[in-house]
Amino acid sequence: MAKYIKQEMPDMKKTGEQKVFYRMKVERNINFQEFIQRISSYHSDISRGEALRVMITASEVLAELLGKGYSVTLDDWGTFKATIGLEEGKEMDTIDGSESKRNARSLCLDGVNFLADKKLVRNARKHCKLERAGVARIHRSPYTKEERLQKALDYLENHKVLKVSQYMEITEQAHTTAACELRAFSRDAFSGIVSVGRGSAVVYVKK
Repeated sequence: MAKYIKQEMPDMKKTGEQKVFYRMKVERNINFQEFIQRISSYHSDISRGEALRVMITASEVLAELLGKGYSVTLDDWGTFKATIGLEEGKEMDTIDGSESKRNARSLCLDGVNFLADKKLVRNARKHCKLERAGVARIHRSPYTKEERLQKALDYLENHKVLKVSQYMEITEQAHTTAACELRAFSRDAFSGIVSVGRGSAVVYVKK
């Protein structure tokens, strides 16, 4: 039986209203080898070797297509799309892209987004019987909002860009809280911080 956790949400707008969302508790991870074993056990006419070859080949073909700029939709599974980010140590481009130092070598495929097919969700729901597993509260930063902003500005004095993961570390916040707060800072004309890039490639720099 699957378990769910009631998770406290950050109050980014300072409304004083306590909000929550529900998330699935992950019991453990099923690795590739166990997944292959379960496929062969699910259908007696599919051997473990056959399942292994199909899965490895599918992975290689998927990687090739994504690397060539295709999105891939697999019926009953969902759609895969590649994301683009900066190479380590490279600076974000400006909108006109006129800098002589900027070229395609500054960029790389840095991730893959997956949008689940509705049929996959429906099938998973048929197997899901939920019970409560507890409550998870937010780990709150020991610093005030003003102190966290100053920490971000201090960091940018010595580094060209600030990522969410780095902001999490210096302010001792959870990922969602840190990401929301950085977005809020970037929209504040007086914060001294702006965002550049989009999606998973977004970073923050001094204004």
